[in-house]
Amino acid sequence: MTTQARIVWDDSFTGYDFGEGHPMNPIRLDLTARLCRGFGLFDSECEIVAPDTPDDSVLARVHSPEYIDAVKHASVEPGRADSRFGLGTEDDPAFEGIHDVSARIAEGSRAVAEGVWRGEVAHGVNFTGGLHHAMPGSAAGFCIYNDAGVAIDWLLEQGVERIAYVDVDAHHGDGVERMFWDDPRVLTISIHETGTVLFPGTGFPGDLGGPGALGSAVNLALPPGVGDAGWLRAFHAVAPAVLRAFRPQIIVSQHGADSHFRDPLAHLSVSVDAQRILAESLHDLSHELCDGRWVALGGGGYEVVSVVPRTWTHLTAVALHRPIPVDTAVPQGWLDDVTERLGEQAPEKMGDGASEDGRIWWRSWEVGYDPEDPVDRATMKTREAVFPHHGLDLWFD
Repeated sequence: MTTQARIVWDDSFTGYDFGEGHPMNPIRLDLTARLCRGFGLFDSECEIVAPDTPDDSVLARVHSPEYIDAVKHASVEPGRADSRFGLGTEDDPAFEGIHDVSARIAEGSRAVAEGVWRGEVAHGVNFTGGLHHAMPGSAAGFCIYNDAGVAIDWLLEQGVERIAYVDVDAHHGDGVERMFWDDPRVLTISIHETGTVLFPGTGFPGDLGGPGALGSAVNLALPPGVGDAGWLRAFHAVAPAVLRAFRPQIIVSQHGADSHFRDPLAHLSVSVDAQRILAESLHDLSHELCDGRWVALGGGGYEVVSVVPRTWTHLTAVALHRPIPVDTAVPQGWLDDVTERLGEQAPEKMGDGASEDGRIWWRSWEVGYDPEDPVDRATMKTREAVFPHHGLDLWFD
């Protein structure tokens, strides 16, 4: 019998720790796992895996040997990390053991992708992953090894012909896009805050992929301040049509929670309610298009108590086919633990009160394009750039 979901977790993953004061606080992972347990999600219907450190050859398919060596050196001597490889910087400080924990996160995403592709599990979740900024030869944006890239590369090695990567982090999924820029077998879709105001400063509508894969890179760059209705409208005006045209055999998605209105590093204004809806949308598309083959990853998210744990617990619950209504009370034991350990009062409900019966109203693209709306203008730029490459109608698909 197929297990419903394979989930990557072990307490040791909190060792991905850049140090006190760094935005990527590993407690967000611990609190997510504890909240999942509080809802009984880590039970017999799922398989919890804690991968070992993979052989360097797994990483070397997407990262240069020189970079891997530099990370391993920084693991032993953090104070002598080589900044030429993006290590020992303000964004990516080196720490003891940085290679092992980063490599294990990458192996986790590869392992859940393997389970999904081989039919051992229906869905895979690695909320410790989604480290989409790591480049072939350098660390970037709090990301050491690109676990999504490792998973996608493994799938290609197995002969998978069409893989869709969908990234809804507030920051552009630049590292994954770079790795598969000229590969028509991989469709990368990134919906993010415009690079004119936000790191990494890339991901514009005209960035369409290499000469051998034009249209395989899809970038929807949204203006600051976009809320639930605009965010969901933009996603649904672009991603489903392109995915249906591409016909992926598996979907890998990245669910950075930094689109939230409380996130300190980005400028979007999205609720946990909308993030849950989008996770459900990608889950539904996986069942519509590729027999449910879906690998869901974490990513950014720097409001580590009020936002990240709820968002990724929803993601895990959706993958388990046990969605949690947004008006559900957060388990009291989890709230008490947060107060005792962190001195904070976390939200008491699993949503932000932004939806009614778990639904948020947004205008579908079919009701018309509003040239005065900055979200519609951004969306239209992406449709104009991308849709012709997929044989899609600019106005109706």
